[in-house]
Amino acid sequence: MAMEVANREPSFPARVVNFYQEVVAEMRKVTWPDRPQLKDTTIKIIIFVLFLGAVIAAIDLILQLILVQGVPSLFSRR
Repeated sequence: MAMEVANREPSFPARVVNFYQEVVAEMRKVTWPDRPQLKDTTIKIIIFVLFLGAVIAAIDLILQLILVQGVPSLFSRR
């Protein structure tokens, strides 16, 4: 009879240590942006967010004019 080799899972502390070592290894591979790249990207994101906010505000204003003022005037008896 052949003995079966039990595949035992490593203990919790061993898995935590292994996870930490893998995280450190992956973080060493990361290419971090330098200061000018970070500044440039931050400015672009701020401009995009402001632009998107203006577009949403314009759409809100247009829909408010149509739905709050335009539609009720269709059904009023003037």
